[in-house]
Amino acid sequence: MIRAEWARRVAALAQLHVESPGEPVLADADEHHLRKVLRANVGEEVVVTDGHGSWSICQVDERRLRRVTPVQLDPAGDVTTLYLAPLKGDRSEWAVAKATELGVSRIVPLASQRLVVKFKGETRDKIVSRWRRIAKESCGQCRRTYDVVVEQPLLVRDVPANVAVADFAGTGDWSGVRSVAIGPEGGWEPQEWSSERRFVSLGPTVLRGETAAVSAAAILAFGAGGWGFTIGTGSNG
Repeated sequence: MIRAEWARRVAALAQLHVESPGEPVLADADEHHLRKVLRANVGEEVVVTDGHGSWSICQVDERRLRRVTPVQLDPAGDVTTLYLAPLKGDRSEWAVAKATELGVSRIVPLASQRLVVKFKGETRDKIVSRWRRIAKESCGQCRRTYDVVVEQPLLVRDVPANVAVADFAGTGDWSGVRSVAIGPEGGWEPQEWSSERRFVSLGPTVLRGETAAVSAAAILAFGAGGWGFTIGTGSNG
């Protein structure tokens, strides 16, 4: 039953945000996207979610969405966090999209010392805004019902002590790691992190920043569990 339910969600035309999956009303921009961009036909199905785990399947009518399934609640799972130093070009955006697809809960832009991109003032704000938009779009594409939270940027010195750091010289033991920091193209500055910090390895080869981010996201998601068919375990209305 759960696999069939998931297949129906995957087959839906799109997944869209609403305030209440029980009484789905689309924002004007999403209404335009559904009818003018996706060219939805009457009777086609879409998934709607509030971004907090609740979702339902609706059919497209002439003027509105009509809910055709009960509202379901996906289990939340463990919180995982990727601290990511911005990369050149669109590589950060690609990494944000893939980390979202893999199941990371939070993404924190990280202002490290060897950044090769400008990350101040208006430019920083635009980067964070793009990351949030991409995370939201990626949630819809991969049928995630919990929004990925893209936080405000942090300096390395402000990163919580329980966050591990990806480093070539780190250990291969990722047990218990739920948050990890990924550095910029130039790597970490010597002594940028305290020697007491936990350092973890991403393997025996040197990875590009975006590859490191995706590898770390996959390890975090796998370690947190929930990769089986555990969706839709209950109804909230």
